[in-house]
Amino acid sequence: MHENFFHKLKVYYEDTDSGGVVYYANYLKFLERARTEALYSIGYSNKKVKDNFDALIIVKSCNIEYKKSAHLEDELTIRSFVKSITKTSFFMNQIITRDEDTIVEAQVHLVFVDQKGKPVKIPDEIYSKFKPFFCDTIKT
Repeated sequence: MHENFFHKLKVYYEDTDSGGVVYYANYLKFLERARTEALYSIGYSNKKVKDNFDALIIVKSCNIEYKKSAHLEDELTIRSFVKSITKTSFFMNQIITRDEDTIVEAQVHLVFVDQKGKPVKIPDEIYSKFKPFFCDTIKT
């Protein structure tokens, strides 16, 4: 069984429209924050990845399904886990919930690239620290 990364956040006024409903594009920001915190939790940051491995982690694609709306001052939880991995990229599933309600489900394809945008192998150090968060699906 794989492990999950969990990130909690509160919806602020700046995240909502005039009716107090979270603006749809802000869910992408919430997902990015959760991925950044997942990286921090294994001892890395985007800056460390760049400085130590001369690589960047970029979003190649994102499939997002909006199930319900979040509102001003809601407390949300984002659960993230690695669904599958290749030598240069991985798919991360992320689910935003409010209590028992699923708000958003997303699958994000993330790729390690060099400074010119060319895919590079995921560093072994990072791969091994992410390994407990992988599902059983590993692709070559």
